[in-house]
Amino acid sequence: MATESRERSDRPDAGSAGLGVDARWRVLLRRLARSQFAVFGLGIVALLVLVAALAPYIAPYEPSVQNYEALMQPPSLEHPFGTDTYGRDVFSRVVYGARYTVFLGVVIVGIQMVIGVTLGLVAGYYGGYVESAIMRVVDIALSIPAIVLALAIAGTLGGGIFPLVIAVSLVGWRGFTRLVRGDVKSVMEEEYIDSAKAAGVSDIRVITRYLLPNAASSIIVYATLTIPTVILWSAALSFLGMGVQPPKPEWGALISAGRGEIDSAWWIATFPGLAIMVTVIGFNAFGDGLRDALDPKQAE
Repeated sequence: MATESRERSDRPDAGSAGLGVDARWRVLLRRLARSQFAVFGLGIVALLVLVAALAPYIAPYEPSVQNYEALMQPPSLEHPFGTDTYGRDVFSRVVYGARYTVFLGVVIVGIQMVIGVTLGLVAGYYGGYVESAIMRVVDIALSIPAIVLALAIAGTLGGGIFPLVIAVSLVGWRGFTRLVRGDVKSVMEEEYIDSAKAAGVSDIRVITRYLLPNAASSIIVYATLTIPTVILWSAALSFLGMGVQPPKPEWGALISAGRGEIDSAWWIATFPGLAIMVTVIGFNAFGDGLRDALDPKQAE
């Protein structure tokens, strides 16, 4: 018991300063509130989630219902974003497309985190041949251009949501591995890690109790900043026909469907493109604010 108490007091975040969980959350929220850009980004992220959750109540029309009496109509009160080449309401399709964006962002980044964080923890903790083997795999993966790797995987598996998830997930885990491995290597130099090992604490307990919490801030920030990249990759693959397939209203697929009519019906591709742009800006703004708020050097 005395050993564990000493380990806790030795931990760098223990100083942080004797704050409880509730107090730390209050400090984090106070820091976030000081950044107008972060609040702006959080508002966009919250709006995206709300639109995705309430899509059936927000969209005035069913996204896949075709109306041949309203083909390629420009934006109006009846159709705020106009209609496409099949008479489908573009606004409704953009609203329902938010569901694919939220789903793909959460699921793909979650898979990347599981793979990358696990390998980073193992590499940083065990070192030696284990670390060398893992990092060589990472180096080899990084030597292949991301776009080539994603296209190769998606092309091999064929189009659809599942191939898209697999392709983007296998491209993005590498950054998590390098990030976590670096954080773990720095924490391994702390005395409380040696004390825990000397006290007979198991490897799994050391990793989950001491190493992972110390890397949590970096992981959260990196994940937040990775989501917009995932959104862009997903839209790009869908645009190329290797992701979500029509008639599903994914934003990249909507842009692809409207690119041929850009001269005569600009709204078909423009509004999904604007949705992607605003979403990416929102996540980047929130991620930057979260990174600053979690910076231990920042004044209270």
